[in-house]
Order: sequence, then structure tokens, then C-alpha cells
Amino acid sequence: MHSPPSSSSRKKLKPTKERDDDGDAEEEEEEEEDEEESILVALIEHRYKEVDHLRHRVAYYTSQLQLAEKRLNGSKGKLALLRSKHSAASSEAGLPTTNGSANVKTERRSTSPVCTSEDPFLHSLPPKPKLYISAPIPRDSQPPHHPYFSGSGSKPSAGYSAPPTSSILHQSPSARTVKEEKPRGRPSLRDSEAIQDRGTKRKFEHKEHRELIPLIRSASSPFTIRCQTSSQVPSQHKRKLRSLALSPAQELLFATSALDGVVNLWQIQANGHSASLLSTSDCASLRERRWPEDVAWHPQGNRLFCAYTADGGDSQISILNLNRTKERARVSFVEAKPHQKGVINSIRFMPWVDNCFVTGGCDHAVILWNEDGDDDDNKWKPKALHRNLHSSAVMGVAGMQQKQVVLSAGADKKIIGFDVQTGRLQFRHQIESKCMSVLPNPCDFNLFMVQTGAPGTQLRLFDVRLRQTELHAFGWKQESSETQSALINQAWSPDGFLITSGSADPIIHVFDIRYNGCRPSQSIKAHQKRVFTAVWHHYLPLLISISSDLNIGIHKVTS
Repeated sequence: MHSPPSSSSRKKLKPTKERDDDGDAEEEEEEEEDEEESILVALIEHRYKEVDHLRHRVAYYTSQLQLAEKRLNGSKGKLALLRSKHSAASSEAGLPTTNGSANVKTERRSTSPVCTSEDPFLHSLPPKPKLYISAPIPRDSQPPHHPYFSGSGSKPSAGYSAPPTSSILHQSPSARTVKEEKPRGRPSLRDSEAIQDRGTKRKFEHKEHRELIPLIRSASSPFTIRCQTSSQVPSQHKRKLRSLALSPAQELLFATSALDGVVNLWQIQANGHSASLLSTSDCASLRERRWPEDVAWHPQGNRLFCAYTADGGDSQISILNLNRTKERARVSFVEAKPHQKGVINSIRFMPWVDNCFVTGGCDHAVILWNEDGDDDDNKWKPKALHRNLHSSAVMGVAGMQQKQVVLSAGADKKIIGFDVQTGRLQFRHQIESKCMSVLPNPCDFNLFMVQTGAPGTQLRLFDVRLRQTELHAFGWKQESSETQSALINQAWSPDGFLITSGSADPIIHVFDIRYNGCRPSQSIKAHQKRVFTAVWHHYLPLLISISSDLNIGIHKVTS
């Protein structure tokens, strides 16, 4: 039997144990210091990258500012030179300067494809008239929240309901026919610069953020509108309609495309009761003669971009240039073909400073196209933002207003937010149903809508700041079909509270995001067959719709 250790041996063991404890503590302190040091090194490396990135951005915007200043000074110099020539010509002819100025101005041609130099209205313009194209309505004359849609019940002002007197509404009857659709000569340089400046102004005119998310589902009863169908205009297409796009710069113009490969340009009439056909352009692809799958206006309103398919090595993007006079020269095809296969389902211009657009297709890819700084339509350079974040077809793309984030919705039930500046994934939402399209709110820059294939809850609202959080889900029941078609599209009202949607039925559904119910606030019988889309006009109290009955619906809206 072992005897317990003596007291002397215990005394010898105790100092050894104390030394071991001190060694462990020192090692822990060294490990903590090493870990803290590695964290600081990583943080400093991140800060270096951040500073370097910001320096590049500052250099880029500085160069852009210098270019803009040069263009501004060049335009001022041309204007001064032009006015000096006018003054000299007037003094030599012995005519008053104002009359001479008026004569010179009437000889200029607009970049709008609906105006001709033979128009008698041009010769009756007062001195120094506005451009002979539909001018943007001044913001002072626009109601802040669009009274036709906000539920305020207030009536629009005279400046709001009637376009300016120098708009393209005032033209001779011959200019409204299809035969006289094309301008009689190349537009002047000054007209081109004017429409470019005005298009840029329109693009940035409505970038005031308003908080609408707190109002979602806040009302027990929906706000309803009075919608009266003014006319059903034959689309002049031989096959079913595919797209409807309103011009962002000229508020009286809109375009339609169809399966016949034709793009038609339309003008809303003065009373808003109808629309007249201005031009017809064959935009079928060169090799396969494919129709445009989707169309989008350039922010300046002088070009229309069409997306096709990547199969068979065919052209993927075409540009319909409305400034060109010859019909064949108006349509050009971009040489770049970044999509690898399948249909290009969506094309959208981004709401940012630089002119660029994004396409999404069945090859799972999202492509960013940047303008190369040249007026040549073939100078668009594609860059793949991502090709593997979606595992199925990308059905819809869009850009957020507050930062350079591209949204994409796919048939793989994913909603992707991709940061263009950092080149990284910002967020990913996974839902239970395939996604058909994505549409940011025009007023609340954090709010966006996604169309899904789930009957009864086709439309979902999300906040870009929240992860995997659905703000609201609502939809409709279809009588003629149980499946949800990707050809059905939605549109926000200008005030951001209402959503219109087409359906497989001949009905336009209207939803109020303030309503806490899940059904349409109202459904409007608008066509004889299914409705593809119904778009709110930006300034006029109108809804414009297209249907498989080959008609364009013009609907007047009142509160």
C-alpha cells in the first residue's frame, strides 16, 4: 500500500505547477496578440483597396467632368457663331434681326421622325420658338404625386393636361400618314445636341426618393380609379404583339413590336383618344429572321434597342436609329454576341449616369453593355456580370436607382442583386416559385416587385435592404388558363402606389400596394383576348395596353 507523499515532496511539486500555468498564460497572450495583428493587417489591406478604388472613381468622374465641360463650351461656341451669322445675314439683307432669326429657325429639322420641313406650322412659329419636338413638361406644372393615381382627387393643371404648343401634336395631316413618316433630311447638329440634352434632363428629372414601404398593407380598403377605354387601335402587325415601350424623352411617342419582326412607332393624338402610326421598320434579325424578344428605348429617346436570340450565331442586339433618314440605314446590328445560347428574354437601360443597358437570357448570363463614347451604333461593348449565379434562364433584369446594383430574376426561383462597382454578389433571395420579371418602384428606390408563376400570389414586393423578407404577396385567379405566361408583364403607376398587370384573360388587373388584401383592387375589361401588358403614361392620364387580339388599347384614367 502506497503511503501519501510527504509534505516536503508536495512543496517541491507546487512551484513546477505554478511555472506551467504562467507559461500557458504567456502563450495565450501571444496567440491573442498574433490574432489581433492579423486582423489589423487584413483591415489595413481592405482599407488600401477601398482608397485605391475611390481614387479610381474620382479620376474617372474628373475626366468625365472635363469632357462634359469641353462639350458644353463647344456647344456655346457653335451657338455664338450661329447667332453671329444670323445677325450678319439680317443686316446685309436689310431685315430686322428678329425676323431673320425666325426664318433661320424654321429651316431647322427636328430629330423627331414625325416632323417634316414642309409642315406649314413651322412657318407660323414666333421668334425664337422651342424645338419642334414634344418638350418635357416643366416640373412646376406637374403635380408632385400625379393626382390621377395618388388618390388625392385633385385635378391636373392646364400645363399638365395639355402638351406645349410647340409639341409634335401640331402637324399637318400629311405628316400623320405612314407615307410621310420619315424626315426629309438629316437633322442639324444643334437639333441633335438639343434632344440629347433634353433626354438627359428627362432621365434625371424624377430621382427624388420617397418612402413608400411604410405604407404597404396600411389600408383596409383599396384606392380605385375610373378607367374608360377611349379606343381600340389596330396595331398594323400581322402576327401577335410582343412588346410595348413608351419613349422616355418624347411623351407622345411609343413603340410596339410583334412576332412579324416589325417595330411600329406611334404618336398619341391631341385629345388622348387615339394614336396614329408614324413609321414601320423591319427589325427582323439578319440570319434567322427572328423577331425582337424585347425592346428598350435609349434614355435620349432617339434610338430603340431590340434583343433577339443567341442560337444559330444570329445577331443578338439591333438598334433602330430614328435620326437616320433612309429606312434600311435606320436599323443596324451590333457585332458583339456575348450570350452563348437561347433566347435573350430581357433588355433594360440602367438608371445611372453612364449610358448602359443589361440583358438576361436563357444561357443563365447577365450581360452589361457599355457605350464606347462614339456615336457609332456598333460601339457597344459587352461585359459578363455573371454566368453561374443562376442555374436556369434569366427572365428579367433591372437596375436600382440609389446605387449600381443589377437585379435579375430567374426560372431557378432566385432573385440576384449584383453590385457592378465591386463586381460581387450583394444579395440572393430564394423563393418557392419561378420568377418571370423584376420591376423597381419609380419613387421608393429600395422597393422592387417580382412576378412569379404562383397562381393567386403572382406579384411579390421586396425591400432591397432586407434579406429573404417578403413585404407583400398578391395576385389574381385566371379563368382561361391555370399556367402563368412569361409574356404577361406589369407596370408601376408614376406615383409608385399602383401596379397594373395583364393576364391570360381579356382583363387589366390593378393593385394598390397600400391595400392589405391579396386580390386586385379592381379589374378592367379592356380587350377581346388576353392582355400582355398595360403601361401607365408618364405624364398624361392614360393607360396603354396591348393584347393578342392585335389591338392597342387607349384608356383614359381619372381619380
